[in-house]
Amino acid sequence: MRVTLAGSRHFGVKTLEMLLTHGVEIAGVVVADGDDRLAAAARDAGLNLHVQADPKVIEASEIPPDTDLIITAHSHARVSEEALAASRLGGIGYHPSLLPRHRGIAAVEWTIREGDPVTGGTIYHLAERMDAGAIAAQEWCFVVKGETARELWERALAPLGLKLMARVIDHAKTFGSLPAKPQDERFATRAPRIKAAVEA
Repeated sequence: MRVTLAGSRHFGVKTLEMLLTHGVEIAGVVVADGDDRLAAAARDAGLNLHVQADPKVIEASEIPPDTDLIITAHSHARVSEEALAASRLGGIGYHPSLLPRHRGIAAVEWTIREGDPVTGGTIYHLAERMDAGAIAAQEWCFVVKGETARELWERALAPLGLKLMARVIDHAKTFGSLPAKPQDERFATRAPRIKAAVEA
């Protein structure tokens, strides 16, 4: 299984560490910023590193040959349809909500803002519409009363993402395919940046 990882920051590094110990070959690491900590970790590991030409989009030319699966981990770039087609199994990402609830960049913040007593994490298929692809794995957790978005992320949602990602990778290695359950659009909600929501 050859995986290309696209991402950034702490969660990108933690995902890379998980992949390095999970019996997959890392075809390459794609980053929007060459100074990001994921870029540094990829260099330290001697991996093929590519800095995106456009930080908002990952193109097919930026996906290494013979990639079986693209994984995004804290990447805010859209993976183009051509890039997904360049990967045998397409791509998956982690979203820190029970999709289709809280689609968007501020899912954890909206979980706290809305007072959700329960949340969770979702591994989903990358698709043209943001956070709208089929669900590959999903698990819930309680929200502790009074905790902040950062506390919820660090306590429960980041570790859950790594666990679910490993589970889906194991499935792909065993069966050569990814689980896929369509999202129920009746329950879709948006989670835009909080500042934008306040100004709207």
